Amino acid sequence: MISFTDVTKTYDGHRVLGPVNLEIPAGGITALVGPNGAGKSTLLTIAGRLADATTGSTTVGGLDVAKTPSRDLARTVSILRQENHFITRLTVRELVGFGRFPYSQGRLTPADRAAVEEAMSFLGLEALADRQLDELSGGQRQRAYVAMVLAQDTDYLLLDEPLNNLDVKHAVAMMQQLRRAADELGKTIIIVLHDVNFASAYADRIVALRGGEVVHVGTPSEFMTPSVLHDVFDTEMDVRSDGPYPLAVYFR
Repeated sequence: MISFTDVTKTYDGHRVLGPVNLEIPAGGITALVGPNGAGKSTLLTIAGRLADATTGSTTVGGLDVAKTPSRDLARTVSILRQENHFITRLTVRELVGFGRFPYSQGRLTPADRAAVEEAMSFLGLEALADRQLDELSGGQRQRAYVAMVLAQDTDYLLLDEPLNNLDVKHAVAMMQQLRRAADELGKTIIIVLHDVNFASAYADRIVALRGGEVVHVGTPSEFMTPSVLHDVFDTEMDVRSDGPYPLAVYFR
């Protein structure tokens, strides 16, 4: 479980998040959705200790994020940021190998190397394993970063807009693989998404934020209603079930 208790974040005296009181159960996929500036990425980075909360406490798998030693936390929760700065003279295999650092401290064992190969295979990156990152498309690099997170082999995966730079085909493939990671590997995945249709199709639960506050928590069927969508996005939308997704948004 991930638990946020009275969590706030303030920049220069301006509160951008909270107070948030929220429990996300272990298992499955939870999608964080909402308009730009809603606080989705801020909440995720606090859970991954890439940002400190101004007030409140956060626990992941029973570990206090602010107090747990970094190496112990890195074996429980991994995080992919929205913006990644890559080193050009690095191969895909080398990048994915960074995910094993909490275990290997940079000296990969045969078990670490096996985990790297498994993560690349899971995302269909075998043919790109020895390619330099600067030789890849933006979507291919994004898949490599997700593979790095998978190679870290944590129970909790925090992914900030992992569908960035992916075309529809690869976005669908990515969500299918994350669904597999939740179902077959028992991972708890928290994912920031802009496309509510993807959230509806692949998530078990949806947490919607607006103005730094949690305004809705529920299943996709509970979220995908015109009234809830209007409350979250301030836009008139219809929801239909006769398209490619179980429930899909159409703008009026």
